[in-house]
Amino acid sequence: MAIREATDADLEALLPLLRGYCDFYDAAPSDDGLERMARAVIALPEEEAFLLVAVDGAGEISGAAAGEVVGFAACAWKWSSLRGARIVVLDDLFVAAAARGGGHADALIEATAEVARRHGAPVVTWLTAPDNHRAQAVYNRVGGHSETFLEYELEL
Repeated sequence: MAIREATDADLEALLPLLRGYCDFYDAAPSDDGLERMARAVIALPEEEAFLLVAVDGAGEISGAAAGEVVGFAACAWKWSSLRGARIVVLDDLFVAAAARGGGHADALIEATAEVARRHGAPVVTWLTAPDNHRAQAVYNRVGGHSETFLEYELEL
């Protein structure tokens, strides 16, 4: 397994994973919207956001071709007044069903933290659904902890 920044060459494999993530959360952005987002993030990883991909090694996953993209982490840069610094928000983390349990999520989180460290960010933050216990187990295992803030949304 390898974790690296996504490139345009990854789009064909990445877009179905993005759709799988959206399906998991019952979200329905257009395919064009997902592709526009992915292309924009890939083009300027130092600016607003970056995408990391988990790539299967030598056919480590049953049915996966060597070098196949099997997961991703979509991260955003954000200025935090509470930290007085730019931080990383891990917005989306997804691993294909066939690849789950193979350490890909852990590796994506660790790689996200490494990008954050390299750029001087003091923290990586993320949210998860309250009933996503499998993800919470991963987050606890990699050393994450839950804060007491509640999330609110204002649909526009």
